Amino acid sequence: MAIRESGEDYLETILILQKRTGFVRSIDVATELGYSKPSISRAMGILKSYGYIEVERGGRIILTESGKAKAESVYGRHLVLRKFLTETLGVSKKNAEEDACRIEHILSDETYLKLKSYIEKIEDQ
Repeated sequence: MAIRESGEDYLETILILQKRTGFVRSIDVATELGYSKPSISRAMGILKSYGYIEVERGGRIILTESGKAKAESVYGRHLVLRKFLTETLGVSKKNAEEDACRIEHILSDETYLKLKSYIEKIEDQ
């Protein structure tokens, strides 16, 4: 099921927080993104209804298989874009981070794969 850019951002944030701390709650997502708790609660409800997350009794958020796949896809794009912007084009880390966050959602699969291949070739040299 297709989700909007904000939903992808939430999934990506959950993935990043899980990697960082191993345990994610709605309040952690709210803190990380600087959003209100009610906004995050609504978003988590939507992600849950799409089958991207499960929320355990204690409030722990778990990515489902499809949620993890989507989050990893978005985050992978982010990392490739950020690397390309900083290392190939010389964009500042701050701007590269912000731009990667925006571009990751609109980049076609073809362009992403070509960009990823280009980055890998540069790294192999």
